[in-house]
Amino acid sequence: MKELVNITKVKVRFSEVDSMHIVWHGNYVKFLEDGREAFGSQYGLGYYDVYEEGYMTPIVKVDIDYKNQVRYGEELEVKTIFESVDAAKICFRYEISKVSDKLIVAKGKTIQVFLDTEGDLQLTNPPFYTSWKEKWGLI
Repeated sequence: MKELVNITKVKVRFSEVDSMHIVWHGNYVKFLEDGREAFGSQYGLGYYDVYEEGYMTPIVKVDIDYKNQVRYGEELEVKTIFESVDAAKICFRYEISKVSDKLIVAKGKTIQVFLDTEGDLQLTNPPFYTSWKEKWGLI
């Protein structure tokens, strides 16, 4: 099956490091968000694209495995990989690595579900999402 991937770069800001001068663990969630936003822009699955179809996609699960430290000023590469599943979910895997030496600093996964504009959980894939997956050869 075809794999959709986006690679985006982020530079560690001063506000993202802790008193030990390394990236605070909670900031990795922002790096995953950077990856999702870049993926959405590249493939037409951005937050506003989904919202214009009458849906929202809140995060319901985040997993991050921390592998190595990152310091202020380092440039990172966030690789975002779409995982096609049959359920009404959007699933991504991530690899975050240093641009300088390609050292993997974290791996992660997120799961998003579909809510309609009334906030009701959708148990089946919205029609636009099925069409989107067909367009990219995922079903």
